[in-house]
Amino acid sequence: MSVLFNLEFPIQPDKVDSFLSFMTEALVATRAYEGCISVKTYLHEETSTVLLVEEWAAAENQAAYMQWRLETGLVEALAEYLSGQLIVKQYLPKEDV
Repeated sequence: MSVLFNLEFPIQPDKVDSFLSFMTEALVATRAYEGCISVKTYLHEETSTVLLVEEWAAAENQAAYMQWRLETGLVEALAEYLSGQLIVKQYLPKEDV
């Protein structure tokens, strides 16, 4: 059963375009990572907030992916764009609702 993750990036207003360009390249590897079903990107222009909606085959796939991103320095590289804390939320499907 797949699981959704939302990653909310508060971006410095003057760095939104460069962040989106950076993520365009970075998300190629994300989409190719084992267990990634899809990644969609959304922008809330008023607050310069970028939302990634990721669907993964299992939470373990996303956890392995995040560990890889930490080890390869991507998470650290994102710091120059952020204006606040990255927020990550996991959503489990509720098939009976």
